[in-house]
Amino acid sequence: MTDIDAADTQTDNAWLSADELALARSRMPIVYVDAVPVRVDGMGNVEEVGMLLRQGAGGSISRMVVTGRVLYGERVREALMRHCEKDLGPMALPRVPANPTPFTVAEYFPDPAVSGFHDPRHHAVSLAYVVPVDGECEPTQEALDLHWFTPEEAVSDDVVLEMTSGHDRLIRLALAHVGKLP
Repeated sequence: MTDIDAADTQTDNAWLSADELALARSRMPIVYVDAVPVRVDGMGNVEEVGMLLRQGAGGSISRMVVTGRVLYGERVREALMRHCEKDLGPMALPRVPANPTPFTVAEYFPDPAVSGFHDPRHHAVSLAYVVPVDGECEPTQEALDLHWFTPEEAVSDDVVLEMTSGHDRLIRLALAHVGKLP
């Protein structure tokens, strides 16, 4: 292997600098994962949906699901685990299958009229998953709060009004996927 070949095969898994990320965001879609945390009964039926209260991309405080970028060289499963543990705490014990399959793909655009999913920073393609959690969830410093809602509460007018960026649509899609949309 030549020196050029060796350099071509080396990868750097570090985050991009702020300038590099801004440049990438202006030129190409970024891959994300969205995870809808749920608590299930002994039969696997969804009983509660977890939503974080945090500052969104546009600066507003709103209810949202676990979300974040997939790093270069990172498997989707690893990204799901990393973001669930980061947002829900290390004892959340998320159950992510070895080969996860998204229930939908959400495309976020700077223009909210394009898809109903909105991120003012960029175009992002997000793979969305329902993730059962078995442990105690303790939101991290980035989240102001974590609240568990019944499926009925999660799609109620009061809770939907607290959501932005299309996360209300994502919750409805997740509940429909697991047969719990009221």
